[in-house]
Amino acid sequence: MAQQRIKFVDTHTGGEPTRVVHDFPFELDAPTMLQRREQFRQNFDHFRRAIVCEPRGSDVMVGAIITPPVTERSAGGVIFFNNVGYLGMCGHGTIGVAVALLHRNQILAIRNTIDTPVGTIGFDVSPDGRVTLENVPSYRYRHHVPVQLDKTTLIHGDIAWGGNWLFICEDHGLQLDASNIHQLSSFAKRIRRQLDQQGITGADGATVDHVDLIGPPTSPNAADAKNFVLCPGGAYDRSPCGTGTSAKLACLAADGKLAEGAVFRQESIVGSIFECTYRQLENGHILPTITGNAWVNAEGTLLLDSEDPFCFGL
Repeated sequence: MAQQRIKFVDTHTGGEPTRVVHDFPFELDAPTMLQRREQFRQNFDHFRRAIVCEPRGSDVMVGAIITPPVTERSAGGVIFFNNVGYLGMCGHGTIGVAVALLHRNQILAIRNTIDTPVGTIGFDVSPDGRVTLENVPSYRYRHHVPVQLDKTTLIHGDIAWGGNWLFICEDHGLQLDASNIHQLSSFAKRIRRQLDQQGITGADGATVDHVDLIGPPTSPNAADAKNFVLCPGGAYDRSPCGTGTSAKLACLAADGKLAEGAVFRQESIVGSIFECTYRQLENGHILPTITGNAWVNAEGTLLLDSEDPFCFGL
């Protein structure tokens, strides 16, 4: 039997898993990370399915392939993916990657950068797994966009970029509680379908593939807001979502509700928290900073057996 081996480190950031692959059976050698992502998509997508889909993974798993860097002094490059495809950026995943690299002694607990398909990300990581990352420039694209879910249900939301495109909604009327996840998931999926059907997109016709429902925090002393984020593959984000929180910061800044440098604490549906600030850029965009914790919870080797009918995922 032909058998391939893929070494990995599993982490979770606020409850959201990231599988970090650091030893891969092929090379991605395109000159940019965006081109490397397309190289992976076109030639090696079966490995994406093998890494994160059942029976080795699950719908909630995010994968991260570590490549050599494309910019000078970066710790490496990274391509993020999930059960249905590829991500431009992943905030919780970057925090998980930072802790995995530290675990493998590939970086020091100081300032680092890593190259992604949407830009180079700066981050600091401490030995206790606390990571502060400086995300890509973020901005609100459209404000208070109406979406008709059915004959009687009209909601509104902002469309914003934080490394992925999000629809951020506050007038959903639902309780953001872990006991209500099934209803929240169903509601967010309805929104997602209607965004497509009604032709509501990000800039240049980009698909808005994340839905972010916002509500009050469990405790005002612990956080400023709570969210439920539906990811492109249909799973909900256990973390507060780094790209979603960056997009939310852009909306708060645009509305004058959060001052530059002020701390905003975003709570996830399971109670984990990101602490966030932003710096205003000259073009009206913001540069968000996200701080959270990740933990290494497994390391090992995936075995890909050519005789296995489900070798490359279900």
